[in-house]
Amino acid sequence: MVQKVAVIGAGISGLTTIKSCLDEGLEPTCFESSHDIGGLWRYKETPEPGRANIYQSVVINSSKETMTFSDFPPPADLANNMHHSEVMQYVRLYAEAFKLLPHIHFQTSVVSVRKTPDFTTTGQWEVETERDGGHRETGVFDAVMVCSGHYSQPHLPLSDFPGIESFEGRYFHSWHYRNAEGLQGKRVVVIGIGNSGGDLAVDISRVAEKVYLSTRTGAWVVGRVGDGGIPGDLIWSSRMNLLMMKVFSSWKMRNLEKKLNMAFDHTLYGLKPKHGFFAQIPVVNDDLPARIISGRVKVKPNVKEFRGSSVVFVDGSVLEKVDVVVFATGYEYSFSFLPSDLQAKSGHRLRLYKHVFPPTLTRPTLAVIGFIHGLGAINPLSEMQSRWATRVFKGLLTLPSEKYMLQEIENDTINMHQRFNCSIRNPLQVDYVPYLDSLAELVGARPSILWFLMTDPKLGLQLLLGPCTPYQYRLTGPGRWAGARQAILTQWERVFQPFRTRVVPEPEPQPSRHWSISVIFSGAVLLCCVFYSKQHLTSFWAPLPFIKSPQ
Repeated sequence: MVQKVAVIGAGISGLTTIKSCLDEGLEPTCFESSHDIGGLWRYKETPEPGRANIYQSVVINSSKETMTFSDFPPPADLANNMHHSEVMQYVRLYAEAFKLLPHIHFQTSVVSVRKTPDFTTTGQWEVETERDGGHRETGVFDAVMVCSGHYSQPHLPLSDFPGIESFEGRYFHSWHYRNAEGLQGKRVVVIGIGNSGGDLAVDISRVAEKVYLSTRTGAWVVGRVGDGGIPGDLIWSSRMNLLMMKVFSSWKMRNLEKKLNMAFDHTLYGLKPKHGFFAQIPVVNDDLPARIISGRVKVKPNVKEFRGSSVVFVDGSVLEKVDVVVFATGYEYSFSFLPSDLQAKSGHRLRLYKHVFPPTLTRPTLAVIGFIHGLGAINPLSEMQSRWATRVFKGLLTLPSEKYMLQEIENDTINMHQRFNCSIRNPLQVDYVPYLDSLAELVGARPSILWFLMTDPKLGLQLLLGPCTPYQYRLTGPGRWAGARQAILTQWERVFQPFRTRVVPEPEPQPSRHWSISVIFSGAVLLCCVFYSKQHLTSFWAPLPFIKSPQ
């Protein structure tokens, strides 16, 4: 029987995993190589080798209500798109509220994870650790949860850039970047247009003579600020919007891309990619268009080669007297402490069932938490993965056969590569809410929207028309939280509160035509479900769980 669980890493994924263990009556022991919690979100004045790092200006791409832990709403006065210091404030509050810190062994690295000789009968693991100072210990655990992240090993593809070895300027990976100090008046080339590349180009352009942003593929760029000035992810993440996207996918895609181009023409700005919006996670940046239109950032194609202090691009253009090159070229992932047979891949990703469980273990007592990408925050993904995994550990849920899981992984990889631009740097991507729903269904925590529409219309309409926030997965089933309903009904208050630094009298509210249409449409959905059977509608209305009484 699983009781003692080793948790590797005390970042976002590790902390929510500790809590999931405690919720299920397990005994977690977390090993964290640094002296503090927070992982990626703990800002470090000096880069620490082997650990994720962020720069001073980082703010979260997801708004606070979509990145919250499902039973711990963020304080109302925190900004919607928090600075990294506010993220750490929230993380510390979470760790303190659920008494997670006593379960963490700081400055303790995991050296290896090995099956015990009697693994086939016990499912146990030998976890070897090393404390600062070199002292090593080996402990036996009933289960292991890997939450070590994958942004710690910079990918620096120098072999792809002939002449870089004789480049007369300075170059470094974005992992080393903290702020623009020392780049005043410099000519800087940033290679790569992921979120880090966009952020660094903007940040450096405030002090540099000129910044050139080099991109091989281009990217869709979206802002954090949505219609009416509220966080954009609160608008597009509603279940109604997801339903419309599923039913009218081509039309919705065209309209979304048209809307993005109305903000600024991606072709005119040299940013338009060949792929559609949802094929790759977009660049979230409110400032990049303004820096381009002001000439502080110039978009360039891929770099062909370096010649002394000059950079030659694939279109034949040459930029002379370049002082600094920043490689925003992503990261490599590694779980070197795991047995080699557990590092097998399917496509570019680890071969994991539902991105969590290795399928070949005779005892399902090891889970990988947080090795996942989607258009949304990691917190809800890791939390749901850990809730599922701990219930599997306890024997409350079972996994399918090895054959079934291997086939499911293969099919999932094929579908993923068809729909998304997967690569070594971007090994996997999932549809955010559908993935959460799929795990919640296994846990027994997926909300029945139609049930709530009929029994609690006020809440049901929020679930259907409002943002799909993590609180929805605490309304029913194992892990049910009594405060979930109130958290959903008050989420807009927490969104509006940070703006109330100067109160402006509001005009008399007018009936919203958009809201009326949405209500009518949701009523039509309900009527359809009354008159037609679940069997006929299951595939059509997949984003909406069917009538099912909450547990």
